[in-house]
This record gives sequence, C-alpha cells and structure tokens, in this order.
Amino acid sequence: MLKFQNKIALVTGSGTGIGQAIAKKFIENGASVIILGRRKEPLDETSIILKEIISKINSGASVRIFSGVDVSDEIGINDMFDTLKKENITVDYVINNAGVSGPVTCFANAPLDEFKSTVDIHLTGTFWGSVQALKVMKENGKIITISTFFTEERPLEQRPYRFRSPYTASQGAKNRLVEAMSWELTNKKIISIGTNPGPVHSDRIYKTVYPKAAAEFLRVSGFEDLTPIQVDAAAKEVLPLLGEEQDIIKNGISKAATKLSAENGKDVTKLTITLGNLLNKIQNIAEKVQTNTSHMIADQQFLSQVQVAESVLNLCDDQIAKTLNGKIIPGDRVFYPVKPHIGTTTPGVHQPNFTGRSIVFTVDATEKSDADRVEYLAAHVTKNGGKVACFISKSTPKELQEQISSKFHSHIVNLKDPNEVQRWLNTANTNLGNILAVVHSTGKLPNISKLTELTRAKWQELIEKFITTPAIVGQRTLEQFVPGGDKDPRLYKNAKGAMMIIGPDLPIGVKVTGMQRAQVEVFRGALRPFTTTVNQELSDVLDSKIRIFTIFSGSVTGVEPNNERIAQALNFLVSDNAAQSSEVTFCVDESR
Repeated sequence: MLKFQNKIALVTGSGTGIGQAIAKKFIENGASVIILGRRKEPLDETSIILKEIISKINSGASVRIFSGVDVSDEIGINDMFDTLKKENITVDYVINNAGVSGPVTCFANAPLDEFKSTVDIHLTGTFWGSVQALKVMKENGKIITISTFFTEERPLEQRPYRFRSPYTASQGAKNRLVEAMSWELTNKKIISIGTNPGPVHSDRIYKTVYPKAAAEFLRVSGFEDLTPIQVDAAAKEVLPLLGEEQDIIKNGISKAATKLSAENGKDVTKLTITLGNLLNKIQNIAEKVQTNTSHMIADQQFLSQVQVAESVLNLCDDQIAKTLNGKIIPGDRVFYPVKPHIGTTTPGVHQPNFTGRSIVFTVDATEKSDADRVEYLAAHVTKNGGKVACFISKSTPKELQEQISSKFHSHIVNLKDPNEVQRWLNTANTNLGNILAVVHSTGKLPNISKLTELTRAKWQELIEKFITTPAIVGQRTLEQFVPGGDKDPRLYKNAKGAMMIIGPDLPIGVKVTGMQRAQVEVFRGALRPFTTTVNQELSDVLDSKIRIFTIFSGSVTGVEPNNERIAQALNFLVSDNAAQSSEVTFCVDESR
C-alpha cells in the first residue's frame, strides 16, 4: 500500500512550480489531491499530468480542481471549503504554497496597493485558508506552510531582502503564524509546521525576481543617459524579452524605443542602442546574482522543486510531524552572511538638545498604557526644548484621544490614508519647522482568545494596525525627508532623518502563556524583517543616513515595560551614531 493511500491533500497555488511538484508527489504516493489557483489553464494541464500518474500506478486516487480561487479572496476561499463540507469531503493535509513576488523595488517606491496585496496573498491567504480548512480537516491533520529563508526563521535571525519589503514582512509574520497556530490548534489535534526552502532551481531564470532586482539597481543609479524614471519605464518594456529568440528581442527593443522616444523626445536610433545595452546589463547582473548565491551553497546547487516536494511530504509523516509541530524547518542550504540586526538596549548618548527641532508622533493606541507612553515620550522631547505634534488615529479609543490631546498639540487623523498622512506631515513641517523624527506607536495587541477564532474583518484590522499602517506612515515619512525620492532615488544620497516604530509589547505578568506570546510574535515577526530590509536599502543601496528603528517593549519574563528605555532609544536614533548602527531593532527591556 502506498504511504498516503486514502489520504486527501489540498495544495494552494498548485498549477505550476513547487505547488505542482507537491501535488505530483502526493499523487505518486497514493493520495488524492485538491488543486486550486487563479488561472484555469495551468490547473487543467496539471490535472492531466496527475491523472496520468494515477492511471499508471492504479491507485484509485482522484483530482479535484477549484480554478479562479485567489487565496486572498475571502468569498472564494469560503465557498470552496463550504462546497467540500457539503460534499462530506475531509482533508488530511493543507499545504499553504500560493504566493507572489510582490513589488521588486525600494520601499520608498513600492506602490502601497501592491504592498497590501502581497501581504494579503502571503499572510492573510495563509491565515484565512488555514482557518477555513478547519471546517473539513480530520483529527491529526497537518497544515504545512511554505515560507522563505529571506526573512526570519527565528526571531533573532534576520536576513534582509532588498527591494522586497512587503514580501519579507508577510513571510516573517507567516513563520510566526505557523507557531501561533500550533498552540491554538492543539485541542483540535491539528499540527502546524513551516518550511523555508531557500533558493529553488528554475530553468526560467529570466522569469524570476533576479532580473527585476537587477533593473531596480539600475533605476537607483541611472543608466547611460537615462534618468531613473526613464530606466523604470524602459525596464518594464524590455524585461519580458529576456530569454526570447534574438529576432523577438530585436523587434521588441525597436518597438520599445519607438514608444519611449515619443514619450521622452530622445533620438530613436540612439535609444534603440541604449535599450539593447540596458537589457544586456540586466541579464548580466541577474546571472551574476544567481551565481553569487549558488557560491554560498556548499555544493553550489539550488534545491529542485522535487526536493522541496519531498521535504513537504516528509513533514506530513505522522511521527515526524508530531516531533516538529510548531517548528520552522530551514530547507535552505545558503550560508548567507548577515550583520547583527537585533539588539537590546541602545548605545548611550548625551541627551540631545531638541531646541528648534520638532518630532511628530503618529499614534494608534489600544489601551491607556499606550497613551501614557506617548505622553512620556512627548514630554521627554518638550522638556529638552523640542516641539511636538501628535497625529492620533481615528481607531484609537475616544478617551485615549482626549487624554493625549489635552496635553499636546494633536489632531485626529486617518492613518490608513497615505494622502492624509502626507498632508499632516507637511503641515507639521510648515508650522513646527523641519521634522527631526517621526515616532509611530502601533499600540498593544488587543485582548483576544485565539487568532484562529477571529472573523476575517477582525484579522484585517490587526493587519492594518501592525503592518499596513506602519508602512504607510513609514513611506510618507521618507517622502517628507526626501521629496521626490521615490521617483529619483539619487536624492537619497547623504539625506538625514529618523523614524521609530514602537511595536506591540510582549504580555505582562508571571502567568503569561506560550500562546499569548506567540500571538504577539506574529506581528512583531512582520516588523522585524520589514525594518531590516528597508534599512539595508537606505544604507547600502541609497547611500542615505536616514534610519528606521523598531522598538519592542516588554520581556519574555513578563516584566513591566520601561518607557525611559524607549526615550533613550529615541535619543540614540536622532544622533549621528545611529546611521552607523547595523542593529535596527531593539528589545529594550530584555537583558540578554
């Protein structure tokens, strides 16, 4: 009898690539599979392949297709699992595989709608798909989530992934979500495991993120006589030509040159040559990046899609799964050199004189202690000569809005609206003088029983509070420090500015449960790699002195947070020393 005979596996994003390889491996081992994805054609092609295997091994398994299902679509996912439930189909394994690359560009230039959609697919898609799957999962079922090694496999291990800020934020949170689900689903006898495959071999290098990253490097610096905006426009035209036959490339470049010449007034003959050079440069950089990455692997071989599929099936083994429940299994073999990015207390500096300087606080408070903290920090600024403005979110409880507004110049602002945030930052800059720093407080995680019992709307509120809103404020802050820097990244060179994100505190008390800590870590897990990635772009790519720090209060021992340590962190952040720090996230109440 085949190992997974009479079992049913549901694999998201299974029309191509790793998802298809996993579905094939399940079929080869006797399981029936449910495959789903956004596009019908790849799923139909995959179904044919799977049915041929079933016929060959005579397993009696079946293939079920749900096409047009986007994992980020609440209704589509609900309908699929409701259909399975009505048909009395139960599932043994759910493989969260679906994903997208997201925008491959510096955070300052990343369209916020694409930022949000990347988080929706990777993080919310994994969360909501897993929650809805509980309707049809058997006892001893397994949820296997595929993430990436370019984020954080463990909270104190950060691997920045330049040009991929929404990807790293959602993947970091996804790893921590795996852990939280293992705590929350124990009573349902469901196991949750994550795996990070690392670089996976593809015969289609030109369809991976490498060329997009190469194009972004050239946008940052400019290429030949093209401005960054022109490089961006040109890259969008020529990137699809990579890997094609020479006559297709030649015709494509000619059409692109004609189109762009009409837009920017450049000589079409000269532009044709430039676009050819640009395409060659992108190809060379992409191949070099892939080669350099392979040299950080002992045998210089990326994993194959089949190897990833085999590792997923191994994690579905009953005994292995029991041993590894709640763990993130590193499947990558890359010895990736990284600087230390996580610290405890910040280095001590002399108390700055804030006279003639202004600091803006953006506040998304949850409870009174959040408002008390803002008061403490704002008072720290004003007593040392500085000016303060507080922009308080509309979602902050009214009594907390009034508490802060009664003591400091404040406005109630929709922090979810980038344009409104930008207007108020401009107003502060005009009325108070140049902004030295922006401090954003996410507030604490609201009291919840289980994440997996939340409605989709309540989950979305948490995503907005701890991921989307900090990103909106962060991007608008960068625009405040470097006007026009999103379109012309050369303006960032030597620019100064500082932002502090104060993330959710760890729970307080001597009887804090592992589940409570794991819930907070989901959202801390988004902010850590986000901060690491954005700072790598600011320092290593843009040659800027702007820094974005993230501060986490509270301790694994459950001690009360110390706001004075956050004030000291603010002092350090606005000092000249901050630009030299590789540590960008500080757990200020931890002593280790």
